[in-house]
Amino acid sequence: MREARHPVPDEASEAAAREILASVQGLGPDDLVLALISGGGSSVLSLPAPGLTLADKQATNRALLASGLDIRTMNAVRRRLSGIKGGKLAAAAAPARIVTLTISDIPGDDPAAIASGPTLADSYAAMDLSDAIARLEGRVPPAVIERLRRAEPPPVVARAEVRMIATPGMALQAAAAVARDAGLEIEILGDDLEGESANVGAEQAALALAGRDRPTVILSGGETTVTIGGGKAGRGGRNTEFLLALGRALDGAPGVWGLAGDTDGEDGASGGGAGALLAPDTLHRARALGLDVAVSLANHDSGGFFDAIGDLVVTGPTRTNVNDFRAILVTPQA
Repeated sequence: MREARHPVPDEASEAAAREILASVQGLGPDDLVLALISGGGSSVLSLPAPGLTLADKQATNRALLASGLDIRTMNAVRRRLSGIKGGKLAAAAAPARIVTLTISDIPGDDPAAIASGPTLADSYAAMDLSDAIARLEGRVPPAVIERLRRAEPPPVVARAEVRMIATPGMALQAAAAVARDAGLEIEILGDDLEGESANVGAEQAALALAGRDRPTVILSGGETTVTIGGGKAGRGGRNTEFLLALGRALDGAPGVWGLAGDTDGEDGASGGGAGALLAPDTLHRARALGLDVAVSLANHDSGGFFDAIGDLVVTGPTRTNVNDFRAILVTPQA
């Protein structure tokens, strides 16, 4: 076992990547490589491409986390800057057979996108990264921008198989089964929702306020984003920001509760929380403590907001990751 850092890689990430790459050298056609891949692999398996340094990769990861780019584009950027991702590990293991067992944290469950696909063919090699370059230029080293502008043919990957063993959809179905046993109606919006966290929160508030005849739970998964501008950035993550925006839009509506969290147990920079809970009295309790929802949202301090009122959900590391989980309970009011 080799431990490394997430979401920004460290020296251990590079050392682990080099060790893993070296371990598959010189294999033959009768050898089997069993790869266990899950979310977070982009950071903990981090080998800079030729001409780049670990510092270049670290600066890029930090910039990506604040860029507002979707996860597919982020992973396309990471592949182009990597010496092991995008099928390069599989190419190094040839002609051995590779079987990948994967836990998906990617909207749509594209196996080549999970951990940036070190063992699978790179279907994003020719992806247009002009938007990413525009957002990152001036915030990352020039060598990174030069590398991003240079698309290269993907490595040849043969004898590669993949099997999904856990996915966001499985998590939603498991939650739906629990809710159904409790006598609730189920609405599943999808396991691949994307968009700005605050916007998604406002949209789902409108759904919750549309009215229900029976108690209903609205479930969704996926991975929203938070774009941090030039202002103050507090303690927050995409799930706590979603939930705070949901609360602002609901404005204390009776009979509506919410839960949002990252299934790996850590929601961004929310302060050690996996996510948070929202209740009809959340805003009332916050105001009593002098908290302002609009200010907390503007400062991306949603984690600090929920922590202050005791509604941050702290699970610790779950040792797995099937992306974000969101549930809104709506109970009809007489």
